[in-house]
Amino acid sequence: MADPPWDIHMELPYGTMSDDEMRNLNIPCLQDEGLIFLWVTGRAMELGRECLKLWGYERCDELIWVKTNQLQRIIRTGRTGHWINHGKEHCLVGVKGNPKNINRSLDCDVIVAEVRATSHKPDEIYGIIERLSPGTRKIELFGRQHNTQPNWVTLGNQLENICLMDPQLVDTYKKCYPEEVVNL
Repeated sequence: MADPPWDIHMELPYGTMSDDEMRNLNIPCLQDEGLIFLWVTGRAMELGRECLKLWGYERCDELIWVKTNQLQRIIRTGRTGHWINHGKEHCLVGVKGNPKNINRSLDCDVIVAEVRATSHKPDEIYGIIERLSPGTRKIELFGRQHNTQPNWVTLGNQLENICLMDPQLVDTYKKCYPEEVVNL
């Protein structure tokens, strides 16, 4: 059976997961309460909302990244839509439980930033997350070297090495993986 004409397969320079693999990620084990930020393109909006629900989160908000070029004009070659090229990406915000120390209404829900390498999200997102939930532990999944942030746990198969700063994480990691080298 042929794919429908709107099911465009993009060639990406990294591995991707199927929809079922995304649904089955063990995200619920990461926290009992807190926030989650999930980047989705237009064609994956419904899947993103479904995943939030499956993982135990209620969608409470959304950030929009308006993609610009070097001249600060909206890009027109996004290739992320069903019928129209999208010049934006969505970051769904989900909440689980009743997290403390949430600073509401500090930031705008729109980021206008230049597109860089494939899937390189705007740096502004990290400041928004830090201001929204200060002093909390943060984890980034599918991160790359350019994503690493102070006081964040960044996991991804494209990271160059293991670098742990938190003494408690170092001890736990060494117990689980005594043969691995940890850069401090």
